[in-house]
Amino acid sequence: MTLLRCYTYIAIVSTLFFLPKYSFAESDKIVEREIISLLDPLITIFSTNPWVRGITVILITFTVASFFTWILFKLLRRVSKATKLDIDDHIVLLLRPPIYFTLLATGIYAGLDLMPLPEKVGLLIGRIIRTIGVLIWIYFFTRLATLLLKRLADLSHKYAFIQRRTLTLFDNAAKIVIFGIGLYAVFVIWKIDMTAWLASAGIAGIAIGFAAKDTLSNLFSGVFILADAPYKVGDYIVLDRGDRGMVTNIGLRSTRILTRDDIEITVPNSIIGNSTIVNQSGGRHKKMRLRVKVGVAYGTDVDTVRNILMDIAQNESLVCVNPEPRVRFRVFGASSLDFELLCWINDPELRGQAMDKLNDAIYKKFEEDKIEIPYAKQDLYIKGLPGKLNVQGTMSDQ
Repeated sequence: MTLLRCYTYIAIVSTLFFLPKYSFAESDKIVEREIISLLDPLITIFSTNPWVRGITVILITFTVASFFTWILFKLLRRVSKATKLDIDDHIVLLLRPPIYFTLLATGIYAGLDLMPLPEKVGLLIGRIIRTIGVLIWIYFFTRLATLLLKRLADLSHKYAFIQRRTLTLFDNAAKIVIFGIGLYAVFVIWKIDMTAWLASAGIAGIAIGFAAKDTLSNLFSGVFILADAPYKVGDYIVLDRGDRGMVTNIGLRSTRILTRDDIEITVPNSIIGNSTIVNQSGGRHKKMRLRVKVGVAYGTDVDTVRNILMDIAQNESLVCVNPEPRVRFRVFGASSLDFELLCWINDPELRGQAMDKLNDAIYKKFEEDKIEIPYAKQDLYIKGLPGKLNVQGTMSDQ
C-alpha cells in the first residue's frame, strides 16, 4: 500500500507539471495526432464526412475523458483517505476539473483538425479553448497555493518561515506570481508581443510612482506591518495621538481601529509605520495590568490601607485571581502617602469598566472607615488693599 501511495503522489506531481501546458500549447500537435490515429478506424465506420468525423472524435473523447477521470479520481480518493492528512483529499478534489478539461480539450482540438473549418475560425476557437484552460489552471493553482500556505502556517511551531500573521502576505504574493504567469500564457496564446507592453508598463510605472507616492508608501508600510506583525486583528492598540481601540482589519493601504466610542478610525499604514504603537494585547498573554493610584493622609495606618485595597481587588469579579493582586507603598508625597494597587484583567477591553468599579469601591470604603484622601488646597491671605479700594471701603463704612 505504501508503494501504491508513492506512485500515486508521483502521478499527481507529474500531472501538475506536464498537463497544464497542453491547455495552451498551440504548437504541440503530437497528442491530437495520436488520438486521431487511434480513433480513425472507429470513426471511419460512422462516416467519411469530415464534419461527422470531427464531431464523433469530440463525443468519443468526452466519453473517454469522463470515464478515465472517474476511474482515476476514484483511485486517488481511496489512496488519500488511507492517509492521516486531509490536505491530499483537498488537492484531489481541486485537481479533478483541470485534468478533466485538459483531456476534453485535447479531444476537441483533434476533432477541430478533422473539420473543414476556415483557418481563422479554427484558430479563434482553439485560442478561446486554450484561454479557458489557462483560467481553469490559474484557479486551481491559486486555491492550491492558499491551501499549502495555510497548512504551513498551521505547522508554524515546526517551520517558522510562514506564520499566521504573514499568511496574507505570502498568499497575495503567490497569487500575483500565478496571475502573472497566467497572463503571460494568455499573451502567448493570442500572439501578443510583450515587448511593447513591457516598455509601456515601464514608462507608466514611473509616472504612477511619482503620482501615487503616498499610496506606494502606505503599500510598502502595509507589507512591513504584515511581515513584522507589531499587532494583529483583535489586539487593542494605542496610537501616538492617544487613540485607543481594537484592530478590526489590517490592509495593504491602511489599518482600521474600532474605538470604545464605537467609531472606526482608518489610519494610513505609512503613519503607523513611523509611529510608536502600544499594543495592550501583546506579550505572553492577552491579560492587562491595571495600576490604581491612591493617596491617603499622613497618620493613616498603612496596614489598614493595604488590607482594604487587597480586599477590594479580591472581591472584584473582573480582576484575575492569577496573577494575584498586589499593593505597593510607592512614595512619601508632598501631602499624602501614595499607594498603588496592581491587578490584572483578562482583556484590555475591560480596562474602563474595571477602573470604574475599583475606584468606586475604594472611595466608598475609605469614606466608611474615615480614611482621608488628601487633595490640593490653596488658602488666599490678603495683607492689604490698594489705596483707592481702601478709601472707597472706608467711605462705605461711614
